[in-house]
Formats: sequence, structure tokens, C-alpha cells
Amino acid sequence: MLTLTENADAVVTTIVGREDAGAEAGLRIQTAEGQGPNGEARFAVHVVPTPEPADVVVEGPESRVFLEDTAADALSDKVLDAGVDEQGAVSFTILPQPA
Repeated sequence: MLTLTENADAVVTTIVGREDAGAEAGLRIQTAEGQGPNGEARFAVHVVPTPEPADVVVEGPESRVFLEDTAADALSDKVLDAGVDEQGAVSFTILPQPA
């Protein structure tokens, strides 16, 4: 199952908190159209008030991430990391889980 780094947990918590979407809210990851530059899957993220019925829910220490079914399969052996640059732009990175 997808895991979150401490940075990802903090960034997701901040993003969801800014949306004032409620206590059940989380960041939803779903597959996006097309492929990345190396043929990898692409994903879209957005804040939602509750998960969809078929979503896989990943609980971080402070955050919740909802994975659309296809995204859950693609990310089952990955780690979600996040960072914020000097301008405040957020970027998410998908890493392999440590062996």
C-alpha cells in the first residue's frame, strides 16, 4: 500500500486545511489522461470532502489520502513524498518503497 513520508503528511495536512473542507476531507489521487515522459502513469490530485465509495484510504499521522482504484493499484508499492519551493509551489514525488 502507498505510504507517506513525514514531508508528504505535513504538506497534505496543510493543503487540506487551507481548503476548509471538513474533518473527513483528504487529498484524492486519481489517474490522469496520457503518460509521463518515460511512459509512466500520470496522476491528478485535488482536495475532496470525503472519499468515493471505492477509494482506498491511506491514513498518515495527520492526513488522509484517498486513492482511486486504478491509482491504488499503480501506487501499491510506492512512497509519496512532497516538497515546497521558495515560491510556495508544492510538488509531489512518487518513490519506490525501500526494500
